[in-house]
Amino acid sequence: MLDRGGKQWRPILCCLIGENLGGNLELILPIASLCEMVHNGTLLVDDIEDDSKMRRGKPCSHLIFGVDQAINTGNAMYYFPLIVFRDYKAKNLVDDTMLVKCYELYGQELLNLHLGQGLDIHWHKGGVNPDVQEYLQMCSYKTGVLARLSARLTSLISGAQSDFIQHIGRFAEAIGVAFQIQDDILNLTGEEFVKKNACVGEDIHEGKRSLMVIHSLSTSPLEKKNRLIEILDSKTESQEIIYEAIDIIKASGSIEYANVMAKSIIKDAWSNIAPLLSENTAKKKLEVFTNYLVERKI
Repeated sequence: MLDRGGKQWRPILCCLIGENLGGNLELILPIASLCEMVHNGTLLVDDIEDDSKMRRGKPCSHLIFGVDQAINTGNAMYYFPLIVFRDYKAKNLVDDTMLVKCYELYGQELLNLHLGQGLDIHWHKGGVNPDVQEYLQMCSYKTGVLARLSARLTSLISGAQSDFIQHIGRFAEAIGVAFQIQDDILNLTGEEFVKKNACVGEDIHEGKRSLMVIHSLSTSPLEKKNRLIEILDSKTESQEIIYEAIDIIKASGSIEYANVMAKSIIKDAWSNIAPLLSENTAKKKLEVFTNYLVERKI
């Protein structure tokens, strides 16, 4: 899974925040690897829960190695990162108070992550249609949480004040939500995304209630709304039917709606955190990086 690449933007976020704070690279790089390890563990399990077929351009791990191996490996990847904290202690890099804070942050955010995934599963397995605010809250847990964990751990290890740690956590959570919205857009419309992943509209096959789906269900004529729900609940593998659903979503202006929402979230997040960051090269790089997350094509 790790060898297949991925965007690995959370480790980049760690490094840019740490650089802005003048943190110790020896402490920050393990945090960067920790968050990416957890993320990949969630993908292994998520692909099973969603009955996904492809991940990063190749068959999902459970289709190659079996469901049992994939679940076991995914779960193990939630625990491997704890070695980072053990090593901090063994090398006397942090004191006991700092170590306890790291463990508490990690444990709480992993619980939040599973709560977000639980909501997502409930919606697309049970045919539940959430509203926009419910979707954004789910995204904050499911996708925003690992970005928030990355930012908060990096800031904590770098010696930042508690107020800053809370602010940078909210910033990271927000860009995580915007990243997810952009990912969902590309899943339906991104040509480069489709070429790399060898499929289009897998979110339709999974019955996911993305922001675009929620908007389309609230704005489409009743006949189109009912047809979209029917397609989503069927978990279809027919590419023709998947394109039919995408056409309904496009016709309702939901792609444009989601794009505007993602960019608005990024703009607000940056305006809130920018005054709190040190004026250095890392701040400029972080701004460019933040905008990239909603402007990317893959």
